[in-house]
Amino acid sequence: MNYDALVNENVNRNAFFLEQFEKWLKDKNLSARTIKHHMNNVDLYINDYLNYYEVTLMEDGVIGVEMFFRDWFVRKCAWTSESSIRATATSIKKFYECMMMLGFVKKKNYELLTNTLKKNMNKYIDNFIEYEMELADEWF
Repeated sequence: MNYDALVNENVNRNAFFLEQFEKWLKDKNLSARTIKHHMNNVDLYINDYLNYYEVTLMEDGVIGVEMFFRDWFVRKCAWTSESSIRATATSIKKFYECMMMLGFVKKKNYELLTNTLKKNMNKYIDNFIEYEMELADEWF
């Protein structure tokens, strides 16, 4: 199977998990706008980032979050800001909480993800600021 076919297979597989997540968010009585933001953030992570370098299953995405925020998100997403980093981290955390609650992700892996995000959030933001300063220097 070629790479594009593997990506499409994984995206189709992820559609099920995204449906479960959306239902879980609706059950929490979140606004449609908030749900849309969470869905878009998670879709970016599991369908774009986790398939970017090689096809990675959603379940294995708990270990990819570090490089996503330290590198890929900052370089590939023009809208990156301090608030988008925090919002995307929140969405990913909620998604994997849902996946853990539904039995698709082990509790220890969810805890690894949440600890990684909590421990490194300031580093992700500092890295973003540094990247922005480097870009600004290139322009002038």
